[in-house]
Amino acid sequence: MAGILARVRRAFTPGEGKKSEDGRDQWPSRAGFLLASMGGAIGQGNIIRYPSQVFNNIGLQWFVPYLLSIFVLAIPGLILEVSIGQAYRGGSVAAYNKVNRRMRGVGLASIMISAVVVVYFAVILVWIMIYFRHSFTSPLPWTGRTEEFYYNQVLRQVDPVGGAIGPNGVESFVSYKGTGLIGESVGWSAFIWFCVFLCMFNGVGITGRAAYFTMAVPIFMTVILLGRCCSLENAGRGIKLYFASWDSDNLASGRLWQTACGQVFFSTGVGFGYYIAYASYNSKWANAVQDAAIIVCSNCTFETIAAFAVFGVVGYLDINPSNTPRLGAFEIGFLTYPAAIVAMPGANFWAVLFFLTLLLLGISSTYPMLDVIATGIMDRYGHKVPRPLVAATLVVVAFLISLMYCTQFGYYLLDGVDRWINNLALVFVVWSEFAFSTTVYRFKDVFTQTGKPAFVFWNGGYFLGQIIGVAVGHHVSGGAGAGLGIGIFVVGASISLVLSKTPTAPAPRFWNKNAFLKRFWYLAFYSGNQLRRDLNVIVASGKNWSIPTFWSPLIRYISAPILFIVYSLAYPEFWTLRNDPVYVFGFILAHFCLVFAVASLILPRYFDVFVPKHRLDDGKRVAAPGVIENLLEAEADDLAETGSSHSPPHYKSSPVDKSRDEELVMEKS
Repeated sequence: MAGILARVRRAFTPGEGKKSEDGRDQWPSRAGFLLASMGGAIGQGNIIRYPSQVFNNIGLQWFVPYLLSIFVLAIPGLILEVSIGQAYRGGSVAAYNKVNRRMRGVGLASIMISAVVVVYFAVILVWIMIYFRHSFTSPLPWTGRTEEFYYNQVLRQVDPVGGAIGPNGVESFVSYKGTGLIGESVGWSAFIWFCVFLCMFNGVGITGRAAYFTMAVPIFMTVILLGRCCSLENAGRGIKLYFASWDSDNLASGRLWQTACGQVFFSTGVGFGYYIAYASYNSKWANAVQDAAIIVCSNCTFETIAAFAVFGVVGYLDINPSNTPRLGAFEIGFLTYPAAIVAMPGANFWAVLFFLTLLLLGISSTYPMLDVIATGIMDRYGHKVPRPLVAATLVVVAFLISLMYCTQFGYYLLDGVDRWINNLALVFVVWSEFAFSTTVYRFKDVFTQTGKPAFVFWNGGYFLGQIIGVAVGHHVSGGAGAGLGIGIFVVGASISLVLSKTPTAPAPRFWNKNAFLKRFWYLAFYSGNQLRRDLNVIVASGKNWSIPTFWSPLIRYISAPILFIVYSLAYPEFWTLRNDPVYVFGFILAHFCLVFAVASLILPRYFDVFVPKHRLDDGKRVAAPGVIENLLEAEADDLAETGSSHSPPHYKSSPVDKSRDEELVMEKS
């Protein structure tokens, strides 16, 4: 018996594990990385949140903004995060410190978002466990009283006493009378956190193995649920609503575009930091761009197909937008689905299958968020503290904090925090990733070629145009805000071009024709394009996919402004909820993330404590316009590993560039 237990332990708790050439832990296989990363994206929200968004914007026109958002926001964002994690070999703080030391706060803000979300996300799994436990009781205990069971037996919520907002401001605040802990929720919370610990305590070796179970099994179960729900009586009625209707008028609705953009953005998981953390454990020469595309497309394909199951239930229950108010994710997961399951033959089996699927998908999304924090700590203190101790400490602390959501007002608190962390903090952090990385990366090169005044006016117009344009858009009209924002940017850009020196370093072919085009190139595109070129030295080696040329202009001039508009939409909503303490708490908490992101841009040295000591100077660079960073070192590493250089031909340096590369390498040495 002891021998059997020892073999089981060795199977599930790998020892030293695989190492990269730089000594960093490495995924056991590419499949392990992809499954763990897809687990961060694919969660129970794909089964319950996505269908609720589609139901509230019914019709095929949904897919127009949805697909555009995938290509404009999700894939470009994943390319950035996976590429810097893999190339710069560190978690969020270390990777963004390598981009530029002024971006440390952006990495720290993404860690904070994961820390906040993972605590309340685990409590949703507690509610699922309560349903799962009751799924073994026949008849199902929510039969004939779906809402009563959910609100009174699962949430056990006590309704708050309403407040009031008058013409002169807040007259009274909402009061929450029920503050007691719920014993069953506390117990299941401890169980959930123990499961999370088992999935990540020993690094990517154990996480890669856990991902096979927490991702592969739910996908198989979802296929079974899909077949059952689509075979229900009148299921075709609901499926027709989903995939065989069209409302062109709705396509002109701003709400549709905002909702589709938000769904893609939140579902994909850009901004939480776990893609950066997980990619840092890849082989340095892995196919990062292809991996990013696979993760996004797998996530969106899964939720699109899984939604057929929900719409089969919608048709079975004869629900449609004309006879049902707007549905939320919790209504579909804890009211609509359970109501349909009760009426199915073999109800207990389908209830167990459904809630077990939600549970496993939820766990697969929980441990990546905790891994973000663990990676940051290991990067900073890994030489002093063992990984299992870090994981155990994080799990205990997270469990203790999660107790505030295991109370009679926990549901309200969760909603108050979730709303602003997602709508404010997360959107702002990803906007910062896009806007700041294409501004501050190798900005000294731009200084030397155009002068500091030109750089300041160009970027001042870029940022002020977004801020003032959005403010005017909310207070006057959208058209006025857009016009003013673009006008401010054009004025700033024009002044910048007048003040700019003529660059002495060459620009790409078209932009090298005259002095004006060279100035425009360096001010508008240089930083983002140089980030792309420098990353491609690592991620596009051999036959790997390269980051395309249009990527950097896309994230700077299209994706970032879109995200800033989405971010601004949260503030008017808060003004109507400012008398509710839980929403005020969530609003304040979200702004701590914003403060971190902006503060490090101004005062980077105060964030030194979060960066590994041996990597403090990673983001400091000498001016070397047009030189591809570390090209010679990358080719040398590739040659040492394979015996021949596989760098793509378009990254081979010219004789002039090679001499400048050699000077840069010698200067850094």
